[in-house]
Parts: sequence; structure tokens; C-alpha cells
Amino acid sequence: MTATRTLVVWCPDWPVTAAGIDAETPAAVVFANRVVACSAGARGEGVKRGLRRREAQGRCPELVIVEHDPGRDARAFEPVVAAVESLTPRVEIVRPGLCALATRGPSRYFGGDHALARLMADTVTMTSPAVLAPRSVPDAPDRGARTEEGRGFPSQVGIADGLFAAELAARQSLVVPAGESPQFLAPFPIDALDRPELADLLQRLGIRTLGAFAALPATDVLARFGPEGAVAHRLARGRDERMVAGRQPPPDLSVSLELDPPAERVDTAAFAAKQLAHELHEQLADRGLACTRVAIEADTEHGEHLVRLWRHDGALTPAAMAERVRWQLDGWLTASGGLSGGLTLIRLTPDEVKPASGRQLGFWGGAAEADERAGRGLARVQGILGIDAVVTAVLTGGRSPAEQVRLVPWGDARQAEPVTEPWPGRVPAPAPSTVHVPPMPTDVVDANGAPVAVTGRGLLAAEPARLAGEAVTAWAGPWLADERWWDPPAHRRRARFQMVTADGVARLVALENGRWWVEATYD
Repeated sequence: MTATRTLVVWCPDWPVTAAGIDAETPAAVVFANRVVACSAGARGEGVKRGLRRREAQGRCPELVIVEHDPGRDARAFEPVVAAVESLTPRVEIVRPGLCALATRGPSRYFGGDHALARLMADTVTMTSPAVLAPRSVPDAPDRGARTEEGRGFPSQVGIADGLFAAELAARQSLVVPAGESPQFLAPFPIDALDRPELADLLQRLGIRTLGAFAALPATDVLARFGPEGAVAHRLARGRDERMVAGRQPPPDLSVSLELDPPAERVDTAAFAAKQLAHELHEQLADRGLACTRVAIEADTEHGEHLVRLWRHDGALTPAAMAERVRWQLDGWLTASGGLSGGLTLIRLTPDEVKPASGRQLGFWGGAAEADERAGRGLARVQGILGIDAVVTAVLTGGRSPAEQVRLVPWGDARQAEPVTEPWPGRVPAPAPSTVHVPPMPTDVVDANGAPVAVTGRGLLAAEPARLAGEAVTAWAGPWLADERWWDPPAHRRRARFQMVTADGVARLVALENGRWWVEATYD
């Protein structure tokens, strides 16, 4: 199967553009204290994706930091998609900042691939970004935001065989001739596949370019690297990423919900869409199907009918589908001019499906449905009480146990932040089972009943004998933490100890400003 001729519209550094910051201002969008996007001005100062926030600020002290907000990115991208859709229907949103379309019809109508690419670039560049307001950048020179009225969005357009090749072509503003995508892809580094684990393994095996990877026999790649490696191998050869062609699903799989009274707020409509996403997912699962492209439709009380396609590399989970519906509804409701009235109907249609694979079974057989039921229940609680009402813990860096865990809303990214910093003063493993927030006050005294102190050099004035009235049978420490010494109001100096008392309980205690605290308890 050959790849579909595809056009990609790519807006560089879209998270920065969506925040209303121009390309010349050094700015970075961060998530989990790591840079996920940065402006051209920041790259000129040595900032790049993947850097920790502190390192990026060290390279560029005047760097403007913006928190990652996928909803803002999707909402701001709606005018771009609307401009592309004015030239051709069935535009697919791959992610905020990147959309694609098949070129067969539009290319013939507008006079060829090159003419279509030029027209598309001009159309997006002249799009009025009225949904954006230039961001106020404190302590930064007023260079004028690129997203001002009438100046449009910076964009690049590429055409090639298949979405993967077209995206790389867009980064170079190229039109790759039909049938030449494999030759175009061959020189790219293996990292272009955006599969870090697979790319790292291939590099250690001496395979450093897409051309070298594409030259391997497909059967050997499948046997060695599994289905994911087989899909990556197809991409490297300039083929479509799906091993089987997507097909139009039966019409009865569409799910819809009428809203009475009409919904004029995003959260109201999004809650209804979350229920639809779970219903659609269950219908597909019963038929052994997975949705890879969903059509989001909405009707207003004044007769407007809106449709938008969202594409996903893998199978859309209920949470991922509901998230995209929320982004799209937010974009429609906040776009330039907005809607003429509230939403009266929301419909989700699986526009492209494929056989579901990778269904996890229980240890003794049977589907592991408990996690799915729990996820649906938590999603419903979020819809009633708000997204921040249900949270889950994520491991991160820090010195004290309370700092090593942060809470994120259920359904958001729960990837643990890699602990690569030394964190001087961090208590060694094992981690305590119970962390007291806030810490509990206590007393630690020596054999004479005097409070135990720690000198400025980190030495104990006397050995601890009793903790909260219980005899201390074993102890370790101190671990000193001298934090933010350059900021007097926020300066903290603590000494932590692990102590075991005669009742068999192990505790993590800390001395700060002459007072003792129990921070955590071990099993």
C-alpha cells in the first residue's frame, strides 16, 4: 500500500505563539519543569527543548516562562484550521499547531501541488488571529507581538507521500515529488521518528538514519522490534503509518446528545462530551475496534452546524477523545465572533477505525475491566465536582518526602519527572510510608533532658536519647539542607534525622529554627 499524498500546515513554536509572544522575545513553555517549546529568540540564547527550567534560565536570564496549557494551544489554533478549511474540506487536526489534508482534490483544483502549497501558506499567514491578545511580558523590550491584528500566523507548508514525510517537508517548506518520499527521508536522523526508546536502541545498534533503518528487511524488524518497530519501519520507507488501511465505520456507531437548555459554557458542554466519549469507546470495544480519527460535530440553537476532524497516532482513549472535544468546543465558543447561540447538540462519529490490538488480559484470563470502570467513575466525579477534585500522585524531584510527590488532576499526564539532580541533603531510601502535611511538632532531648541542637557545621551537640517521650534506640543523620540562601525571606536551613524509638516506630524528624518536627513515619 502506497502512502496518501498529504499536505501539512505547520505553525512553528505554536505553544509560544498561542501564548501571544512574538518570535524575537526569548520565551519558553514549560511542563513538569522542563522546556517543551521555545521561541526563536530563546534558541539563539542556547535554550532548547528538554532543558530543565533552571538550566534554561541560566542560559538566558531574561527568559519569559509560560506554563504549558494544551487547551489554550487548541483554542488559539481554531482560526488557522478555519482558514485551511476555507480552501478544502476534511482537514485533520493532528495536534495544536499542525493540521493535514489529502491533496488529491485540492491540488487538481488549484493547479498542482506547488500552487496549492503557496496558496495555503498565504492564506494562513493572512489569517487574523483575533482570538489571541499579545501577552504582556514584564521586564522585556516592546518588540511588538507577531500575533497582532492583521499580521497573521507564521506557518510553513509541506507536501509529500504520507503524513510523516509531509510533516518533515513542512519543516523545510518543501514539496516532495510524488514517489520520492523514501529518498527525501533517507538522510534524516533516526530521532525524527519521535520514538525515543526505539531510536536509542537503533543508535546503539549502529543505525543512525532513516535510510539505514528502511534498508532492513521488514520481517526482521517485526521479529526484533515488534509492532511498534514495524510501524516505524513503514514510516522510514515513506509509507503510511498504519499497517492496515483505516476504513469507514458503520453509521450506527455515532453517538449524540441533545442539550436542553442550550450550553453556552465550555465546561457544561465538555461534561456532556465526556459521557459521549465513554459511550463511543464502549461501542467500539464491543466490536473489537479502536478509533484513530474522530469527527466532532455541534449544532447551535440558530441552525449553525460545525464539524472538525481530530487525528491520533494510536487508538483514542476515552480521556484523549474527551480532551480533544473540550479543546474543539473551547475553540468554537471563543473564536473570533464566537457562535450565534448556545450548543444544542454534540455528536461524535468515529471517522476512521482499525482493529483493536494490545488489549490487556488479567493474570488468570479475562479482560481487566476494573481499571476501566474506575477510570470512568473518576471521570464522572470530575465532571460533577471539577477537574481538580480528583488527583493522583506523581513522583518528582525534591529533598523532603513532601516535595518528592506532586498531585495532578486525574486524566492529565502522570509521567514521573526523572530525578537527575543531586539534591544535596536528600534523605536516602527507603521512602517513608506516611508523610505528615503539615509536619507534627515534637521534642528530641538528650540523656540530661536538654533539647538536642545542631551546630553551624552540622554536628550534634549531644546524642538524642528520647523522642516525644519514647527512648531512641537507633538514629542516623543529620542530612543538612540549606535552601535559597540567596533569598533571605525564603531561606530555609534544616537538619533531618531518621530515628527509631523503643516502640518499634521509625520516624523522619527535622530540626528547623530550634524546633523539632516529625515529617514522616516509616512502616
